[in-house]
Amino acid sequence: MSRWSDDVNDRSEDGPRRVNVIGTGLIGGSIGLALRDRGWHVSAYDVDPEVERQAVLLGVADETGLDPDADVTVVAAPVGAISELVQLALTKTTGLVTDVGSTKAAICDGVDNPRFIGGHPMAGSDQDGISGARADLFSQAMWVLTPSESTSEEAFATIRAMVTSLGAESIALPPAVHDELVAQVSHVPHLTSAALMNLAASTSVEHRPLLRLAAGGFRDMTRISAGRAAIWPDICVANREAIVVGLDRLIDALQATRTLVVDGDRAGLYSLLDTARTARLNLPVGYGQAENASELAVPIPDRPGEIAAIATLAAELDVNILDLEISHSGEGAQGVMLLVVDAAKGERLVGGLMARGYRPTLRELQ
Repeated sequence: MSRWSDDVNDRSEDGPRRVNVIGTGLIGGSIGLALRDRGWHVSAYDVDPEVERQAVLLGVADETGLDPDADVTVVAAPVGAISELVQLALTKTTGLVTDVGSTKAAICDGVDNPRFIGGHPMAGSDQDGISGARADLFSQAMWVLTPSESTSEEAFATIRAMVTSLGAESIALPPAVHDELVAQVSHVPHLTSAALMNLAASTSVEHRPLLRLAAGGFRDMTRISAGRAAIWPDICVANREAIVVGLDRLIDALQATRTLVVDGDRAGLYSLLDTARTARLNLPVGYGQAENASELAVPIPDRPGEIAAIATLAAELDVNILDLEISHSGEGAQGVMLLVVDAAKGERLVGGLMARGYRPTLRELQ
């Protein structure tokens, strides 16, 4: 039996768990701080030797350079550099490799290695660089994992455990689906925020009091435009198709809103605003840990891609996997995948699995 729990914060049989962090900016630095707090030995690797030195001085890392025997290597570089650095990590180290890029398809499609699993923590800060790193940055954040058919059971389970040990909620999605969804909830909003901020700034040249009158709503809508500009050209190029679709949908929605205003359509405007208000108030704040849990036992063939298929199905059905265990049969190419899920959503996942030819059994955990 193979088992990984969310408690990966102490030591292995050979001493502290070891991790490489390639790229020690805000995200990489925060990962280093958080893992060091949990007993990991952290090595920082950065193209800038001064940043590596700062990583040690600020407590982000124990040492500099690439540790070939690290259990995990996290690539936290800009999107445009990730693919090359993932290949470097797979070549120069023996452990598992993951990344934190905000686009996934271009990266994951180019890596066919069981030791790799793509990732994207949905977390950030108005502060920039290693000086803004915080050990609690990922607390209650969503962290997307994008396993492929080649991703090994160990890679999925170990990286998922590491992620949840940092206080994040993990969810598995196919890389292309991740990119479509993130374009809508992150990339398009950032570009929209930038456009709105630039519009107001250009107007303020003639009407200087305008920005002084900016109220809370305007500041909330434009806050994300204060993020570091340097990372966004790579993101927009890598996720161009999904972003263009999202921008087109936004333009259509704004045009429809303009028509309501031109026509003085009070009922239409009220419906638009009330629907948006209701949707905003019902935004989920995170999956959390279920008080009542159920265990699904899913017999699976012992072949690549099974964990990826089941984990992504759970995400599609809005069922969070609270824990995961794989039991391999001593005879034949069979195994059993044990999933702990929210009891209220267990039947939903059972139905989805059965529709795909699996034969799961469900029981409540006391």
